[in-house]
Amino acid sequence: MVTIPQSATSNGDDRGPVVLQVLPALGTGGVERTTVEMTQAVALAGGIPLVASAGGPLVVAVERAGGRHFALPLFTKNPLAIWRNSGRLAALIRAEGVAIVHARSRAPAWSAWLAARRTGAHFVTTYHGAYGEDLPFKRRYNAVMARGEIVIAASRFVAGLVHERHGVPEDRIRVIGRGIDPAVWDPDSVVGDRLARLAAAWRLPDGMPTVVLPGRLTGWKGQEVVLRAAARLARRDVCVVLVGAEQGRGRYGRRLIRLAHTLGIAERVRMVGNCDDMPAAMMLSDVVVHASVRPEAFGRVVIEAQAMGRPVIASDLGGPVETVEHGVTGWRVPPGDAAALAAAIDAALALDPQARAALAVRARAAVLHRYTTRAMQEATLDVYEAVLLGGPAACPASHGVAAPAA
Repeated sequence: MVTIPQSATSNGDDRGPVVLQVLPALGTGGVERTTVEMTQAVALAGGIPLVASAGGPLVVAVERAGGRHFALPLFTKNPLAIWRNSGRLAALIRAEGVAIVHARSRAPAWSAWLAARRTGAHFVTTYHGAYGEDLPFKRRYNAVMARGEIVIAASRFVAGLVHERHGVPEDRIRVIGRGIDPAVWDPDSVVGDRLARLAAAWRLPDGMPTVVLPGRLTGWKGQEVVLRAAARLARRDVCVVLVGAEQGRGRYGRRLIRLAHTLGIAERVRMVGNCDDMPAAMMLSDVVVHASVRPEAFGRVVIEAQAMGRPVIASDLGGPVETVEHGVTGWRVPPGDAAALAAAIDAALALDPQARAALAVRARAAVLHRYTTRAMQEATLDVYEAVLLGGPAACPASHGVAAPAA
């Protein structure tokens, strides 16, 4: 691991630098898991990791990783509350001697940016999403994520958005893809009992191939596209599993059920909600589908499935363009095209055992080469070191993501 230099810290003693990560809450999504992973990395590198958020289930994980959590109402988008939160964060920065503030979401980033300006702390951002600009002043609201001394982008796709939309020079942008823990995402680590329990919970028919789409139930994740593709498959014995919570979108879930009945595939569709053992979920999958109809900044589920050696079919837009090499480590299909998705699923299910095993080896090797938690952590520590030592010139130009796949 990189050791963060102490010479440029602001805490006035011989401790390592204090790094404060700021986000709305500590739920169970990819941004939150990355926050925990960087908490661990800062602690192991000799720094002092702090996290400020409104709380949530991963507070315990932050503390176990060696960090301290400060509960603040950072989820709010109210301008007055954002201003008040900036004062709270400024007081925290001064009290704890924070050297670097790392903002991971827009509303709390505004508070964090104001607080950093007041206190002189370094300000770093991670541009985690392909933020929409469909409302007036939305680009201005999003622009706070481009105000970091160094702006971390989750993919080359996002780096392009940051440069084009906000005019951030390329030398201030660092591409750092998300990563997986190879020990957790390891096909050999998923023993039979885990698979049997999950198969029973999902009511999977014995011997029936499964196509799994992991992702919360929302229209842009493409669940409807997958159902329409399932109705077009050459095989009629394929079970479709939609893994993900409704998150208050009960109407959309009911619409999916009605569509499955209309298409005549309802008996072969499972809507299973959240899953607390996603490595086992991947191993139960004969094909994993990413069907988003809007570009995703990265698409962590794609590399998780590849790490488990599963055939992956992804929408040909956003981050997965960089993580799926078409015909080599998986397939990419036009977003929203049910016919193309059905053809790709048929092709994946038709692989003979030797071809399937070769695909698994290639896919896992590609992930381990470019997208591990350790690589993400070390690249982000490089960014912290760079801002402490004087700016982007001290930081390598890119990490984590190779050139877009062909």
